[in-house]
Amino acid sequence: MSNSGLPFDDIRALLAHLPPLDEEAAAAIRARDAELTKPPGSLGRLEALTVWLGSVQAKALPTASRPLVAVFAGNHGVTAQGVSPYPASVTAAMVANFAANGAAINQICAQLGLGLKVFELALEIPTADITAEPAMDEAGCAATIAFGMEAIHGTDLLALGEMGIGNTTVAAAVYAALYGGEVAQWVGRGTGVDEAGYARKVAAVGAALALHRDHLGDPLEVLRRLGGREVAAMVGAILAARIERIPVILDGYVVCAAAAVLHALDPAALDHCVAGHRSAEGAHGEVLRRLGKEPLLDLGLRLGEGTGAALAAGIVRTALACHTGMATFAEAGVADKA
Repeated sequence: MSNSGLPFDDIRALLAHLPPLDEEAAAAIRARDAELTKPPGSLGRLEALTVWLGSVQAKALPTASRPLVAVFAGNHGVTAQGVSPYPASVTAAMVANFAANGAAINQICAQLGLGLKVFELALEIPTADITAEPAMDEAGCAATIAFGMEAIHGTDLLALGEMGIGNTTVAAAVYAALYGGEVAQWVGRGTGVDEAGYARKVAAVGAALALHRDHLGDPLEVLRRLGGREVAAMVGAILAARIERIPVILDGYVVCAAAAVLHALDPAALDHCVAGHRSAEGAHGEVLRRLGKEPLLDLGLRLGEGTGAALAAGIVRTALACHTGMATFAEAGVADKA
């Protein structure tokens, strides 16, 4: 991880100058779509996905030839509260499994022709226990955001994923801080806690909110006090992708916690993002509703690793292939009007 970072004020300044979606590119894509050999609107959301790609990239002929699944892995001090049935050492073991091509995400990426990069975020030094102190100091949180910003170069379609024992607990804390309501509505089963474990998880989130309650009006403070390094890095990745005009596919419950921080700062900050799927974890469906994102898939997934986003990347690339590869009525010699 880089030791350099951006002050929080600089992050806010970047958000104030994000490039808008390109309406000229969108109009050009719609015009071509109207000439393709199909009834108007017959490809449904596939057509809208191509318009979205072009408007983010500012290209009348968008690309998705260098797709990347970026998985960020972090460890969490809150696991000391018994919020997961697995020890923190599983995070490093799963990262090794990714490197050995042994995980579900490896198989999906290989099948769909997607690149995969896994970023370890100081796994040997978990963030602080959020029930006792802030997860990160401002400098460390900002440095991790900066790391995420630097990690996503060289792609034209980014799917985000994560790995980290305890990270559904910190994600639930982020949502509860941003959205309010009963703590239990945001807490899910994660990797499969039993009833006692679930109760400990709810209690940990409640204790963290109580401890930090005087500082939760600022979404960046919510991130540093209640989040994790992988969440902070994904905030940076989403932000950098917008600046570099890279379309982003969000994965599930934990990835969307990063998106929720940016959305709380500026709802337009997620205009370059689509939701890959609706996770079975926790209140992910409610999170997506608040973010204004309709998921592409709903397969009951709750694995993480970017699996849902990667599967959705296959749909996005297929949508683009239809748009760029189909013949127009004129090219095919087919009459498009009676």
